[in-house]
Amino acid sequence: MIEARGLTKRYGRTVAVDRLSFDVRPGSVTGFLGPNGSGKSTTMRMIMGLDFPHAGQARIGGRRYRELRWPLREVGALLEARALHPGRSARAHLAALAASNDIPASRVDEVLGAVGLHGAAGRRAGKFSLGMAQRLGIAAALLGDPGVLLFDEPANGLDPEGIRWIRYLMKSLAAEGRVVFVSSHLISEVASTADRLIVIGAGKLLADTTVAELSAGSASLEDAFLDLTAGSAEYRAGPAGGLDDGPPGASQAGGYPSYPSAGRSS
Repeated sequence: MIEARGLTKRYGRTVAVDRLSFDVRPGSVTGFLGPNGSGKSTTMRMIMGLDFPHAGQARIGGRRYRELRWPLREVGALLEARALHPGRSARAHLAALAASNDIPASRVDEVLGAVGLHGAAGRRAGKFSLGMAQRLGIAAALLGDPGVLLFDEPANGLDPEGIRWIRYLMKSLAAEGRVVFVSSHLISEVASTADRLIVIGAGKLLADTTVAELSAGSASLEDAFLDLTAGSAEYRAGPAGGLDDGPPGASQAGGYPSYPSAGRSS
């Protein structure tokens, strides 16, 4: 199980995650939803020990990530598809990860086959398309056969067949009794894959519920999500038929609001 208790993360004066608490339990796919900039990626990074919270804690199976002796054998994660050495082949990338966590070398070919990359195992990973890089990242997450899995936008870059495959994979992993925690902007995919939902906005918990419960009373999960997060989106389009001035600091460029570049997104 994943446990988050009072997680808080600040960047200067900006509170990215604000006293966030929730549990992600085994046996179901839990979707993680929120507008851009709501703190989803930051939360996942804190769970995986990549960012340190200013307050609160996250535990995996009752322990913090840094306390896990062989982390890849207990938790697998796809947070950034390009987090690899571009000069290494797909097989060499996975073999290095396996060796670092005392995972049998035979497992490398097993996961390459499971994600459909066996025929590309000898190619340099830096030459992979985004979709292939996503598959390699999923292979890395599965490498240690962990009981806990986190995926940040796993369908990103995948073609329709790949999206159907990732949908089946998520459900299959949960059916095996694993913890499956999936962040996505594709509400339709979450609606067809997830059983439970954690919804956040402006770093705060908005809902910890089931897909069915959140959708009840709305035409779709998307409508329910937009209603729930209406006050927490960073940017919102102006009314049709006229130009919106945008948030403070936005300037008009080519007839559309132009925003200063953001240093962080989620």
